[in-house]
Amino acid sequence: MTTDLDTRGLLCPLPVLKLRKMLGRIEAGAEIAMVADDPAARVDVPHFCYEQGHELVSLEDGDDGTLLFKVRKRGGA
Repeated sequence: MTTDLDTRGLLCPLPVLKLRKMLGRIEAGAEIAMVADDPAARVDVPHFCYEQGHELVSLEDGDDGTLLFKVRKRGGA
């Protein structure tokens, strides 16, 4: 199961805070597909995942200057 999270227009630290809140609402092992346009998210999201034990499945550059993250909640297969 993948949940979409759009954080375009939000600046640091709001994208990470929204991601943390959404992770609290999903089951372990589920994924969030997050889009962001804050350049700081490129550093902030991987650091948050590392610190909290979540898996950063992927980070891609979107065609429109956005960043596309896929994060899997810890504790699941």
